[in-house]
Amino acid sequence: MRRPPLAFVLAPVAAGIVLSASLAGCAGGTDQALPLAEAAAPELAPLGWTEAYGPPGARLVFRVQRLEVRREAWSATVSVTNKTGIGFEVGGRDSLLDRRFGVMLFQTGDLRELEQRNRAGELPPVRPAASYVPALPEVLAPGATWRGVISAAGSLPARSWVRLSFGTFVAVGEPPKGLEPRVVWITDHAYPL
Repeated sequence: MRRPPLAFVLAPVAAGIVLSASLAGCAGGTDQALPLAEAAAPELAPLGWTEAYGPPGARLVFRVQRLEVRREAWSATVSVTNKTGIGFEVGGRDSLLDRRFGVMLFQTGDLRELEQRNRAGELPPVRPAASYVPALPEVLAPGATWRGVISAAGSLPARSWVRLSFGTFVAVGEPPKGLEPRVVWITDHAYPL
């Protein structure tokens, strides 16, 4: 059974989590001091993940082709396809939209951890991408696909699980039934470091 995406309103989803606007500024989690983590070893992981949000015929489709972890940086080859009848603002180079493209780190790869932390309002912060190659479009038009590499400096901790985050996508006009007007997608799939 497919769940609706967890929006910033935090509604459970089947493939990933969609966040709605009300949580846009929340980092989640607690303010506990954590011990320094050992950096994950460099690796290139072919992933081939495909996840979709929305009813058949009106979906956003998210793909993660590969994840590269280096000692002091990470990158992911990703894409998003708009299979809805409306555009979604993504934000070009100078956009003021809250960008949530990046990685999120979890203690396990269990989907229940993602769902429980989302319901409790304790999602880990997104480690945001700093680079988008090619640049994100201002609007992802109906039928369009953006493919690219997102990346950022900074090591990722060993023995954690990585999920990818996509967004924020803002509907241009009334979204199709079953879709939120603001979408941030967190993958169901997770990769162990």
